[in-house]
Amino acid sequence: MLKVAIFDEEHEKDLQNEVNQFLKELSDNQFIDIKYTVSAVCDPTGEQLYCFSAMIIYRK
Repeated sequence: MLKVAIFDEEHEKDLQNEVNQFLKELSDNQFIDIKYTVSAVCDPTGEQLYCFSAMIIYRK
């Protein structure tokens, strides 16, 4: 059975830590792929906000 795990953080390093923690629990045979995106937007005050996301596809 295929599964996905989705991670979403405001900081790159936080996403990296979350993904690495999850990957530690998977065997090489379970891991299939990682999809990664970055989104940026300005709030009404002009401050830039970032969203770093990753989706891990794996076998259960």
